Amino acid sequence: MAVKDFMTKKVVYVSPETSVAHAADIMRDQGLRRLPVVENDHLVGLVTEGTMADATPSKATRLSIYEMNYLLNKTKIRNIMIREVITISPYARLEDAIYKMMKHKVGVLPVVENDQVYGIITDRDVFKVFLQVSGYGEEGTRVIVETEDTIGVLAKVADIISKENVNIYRTVVATRKTGKVVIEIQLDGKVEPKQLREKLEQEHILVESIEQTEAKADL
Repeated sequence: MAVKDFMTKKVVYVSPETSVAHAADIMRDQGLRRLPVVENDHLVGLVTEGTMADATPSKATRLSIYEMNYLLNKTKIRNIMIREVITISPYARLEDAIYKMMKHKVGVLPVVENDQVYGIITDRDVFKVFLQVSGYGEEGTRVIVETEDTIGVLAKVADIISKENVNIYRTVVATRKTGKVVIEIQLDGKVEPKQLREKLEQEHILVESIEQTEAKADL
């Protein structure tokens, strides 16, 4: 899965000459927490809620409201922006983007190729991808089983489910600290829970739950 398939392509950005006050208005009006700083079509920095807060006089200041507004309108983004920005290529894997976010403790990566901004990917985009990959929010049936980490176990589970005449929509596999494997399967359809549980348990597969799921609105 490439970053370009999940990034936000419509990027709201500011220039280095944008005032802090105007940038704050943009972030507030559009519900944004970060803004790339672009000059001559090239990424030159990044401004975040944190950098904006650092540039804003504290409540303990003796400045009047007029003086604060004057200061924020005079201060340019160039003076407060982050200049060493961690970026990612649009052709990088999504896992690479997640690794970079975790390694550098950031929640956003401008998507850049040849110094040009093609999009932006945030922690929120990653969360949405996880929901999509796991099949969360889809109408159907969610089956959760625990098994030994052995060859062919996933195929065995899939074979049992396929005989119920339902489509496997999504599958997520994870290893627990115990060494056991948990498999979460989203089915595109309804099944008889008791009957499916019995068939899985006959093959010595521990069934944790089988429950009906409802469709949820897109976020």
